[in-house]
Amino acid sequence: MSEALKQAPRTVEDRPTPEELVQRARDMIPTLRARAQRCEVDRRVPDETVAEFKQAGFFRVLQPAIYGGYEMDPMVAYDITIELAKGCPSSAWIYGVVGVHQWEMALFPRQVTEEIWGKDTEVLISSSYAPTGKIERAPGGYRLSGRWGFSSGCDHCDWVILGGGLVPPKEEGGLPDAVVVILPRSDYRIDDTWHVAGLAGTGSKDIVVDNAFIPEYRTHSVVTPHADPSVVGEGGLAETYKLPFPVVFSNAISTATIGMALGALDVYLEQSRKRVTLFDGAQVANDPFAQHRGAAAEAAINGIRLQLRANFEEMREMVRRGEPIGMDRRARYRWDSANMARVCARAVASLFEGMGGRSLYLDNPMQRFFRDVHAATVHGFLNPEKLGVNYGRVQLGLDGTDLTV
Repeated sequence: MSEALKQAPRTVEDRPTPEELVQRARDMIPTLRARAQRCEVDRRVPDETVAEFKQAGFFRVLQPAIYGGYEMDPMVAYDITIELAKGCPSSAWIYGVVGVHQWEMALFPRQVTEEIWGKDTEVLISSSYAPTGKIERAPGGYRLSGRWGFSSGCDHCDWVILGGGLVPPKEEGGLPDAVVVILPRSDYRIDDTWHVAGLAGTGSKDIVVDNAFIPEYRTHSVVTPHADPSVVGEGGLAETYKLPFPVVFSNAISTATIGMALGALDVYLEQSRKRVTLFDGAQVANDPFAQHRGAAAEAAINGIRLQLRANFEEMREMVRRGEPIGMDRRARYRWDSANMARVCARAVASLFEGMGGRSLYLDNPMQRFFRDVHAATVHGFLNPEKLGVNYGRVQLGLDGTDLTV
């Protein structure tokens, strides 16, 4: 038995409440804002920030209870992400991306979770899902080589999940499958390619693998993923792992844009209350156009946040009733997550424009919110055109075209 399982699992009474966790994130906003520039210059989230996230219990929110996790609903992690992003978008981004892997681990066999968390339940995992490498079957597993980009937070992680892509069937006449694989740090290297204009602090560097052997058990199917009951069957809280992972993951990154937009709104209101125009000395707070910008931004942000909550409440009800979450729902949820990022970027752009020339200065957090939220919109999982077309096809009774749904 592993060291982790020798310890008594955390009881419900031992866990912080969702409200306590979100308040801990809210309390960190001033510190994160003070570190944001250093985070960006260093092109990685400071080690002390990750340590504080661990101490606050953030990475345990979606982790199975058997490994000391809280097995909470993804909305708790999303609310934490939103608060963190008000202070530092890059820090919130890696929390969302890295933290959701604690949820994904439930989809791997127990043998994998034992390898990773058997001695240390605080081990973190990064990822890069696009299948840009080469995978071949080998006795007992696969051989993997190649380069994978955009692995956010990889400097702080000891394992990585990579998109393996399509693999040949195990038996003659069988169907091919699409898989992801998981590797320890000893089987890959990090190549520092991350020199970018937005979300620079995420350290989303390349992962390079040279002919590594991947045992069969260190994979899970992309097409038909299922949680391992021996990992998530404790405490009666395993319903959270019955949600569709593509939806859980896409919102783990898109919700950071809500926090960026709310952070930008805070800056806009704070500075506009005391700003005067240079040419006539008029109070900006009295400008009806400035008033409208703030009101319109808040309405747009609140609207998509309410849609997010409604989507997850709908999914939870379906899981409780034992109903499958069909393609029509999944396609809409994925579209909503991508549209969320687009709406937030537009709101921030309007606020940025309304700030005048002062928004351009590097010591003004508004310019960072502007750059970072637009960087978020180009993530491959948040393509609103592609996902909008996919959802439209499903609405019209046609087959979907997006494999991430």
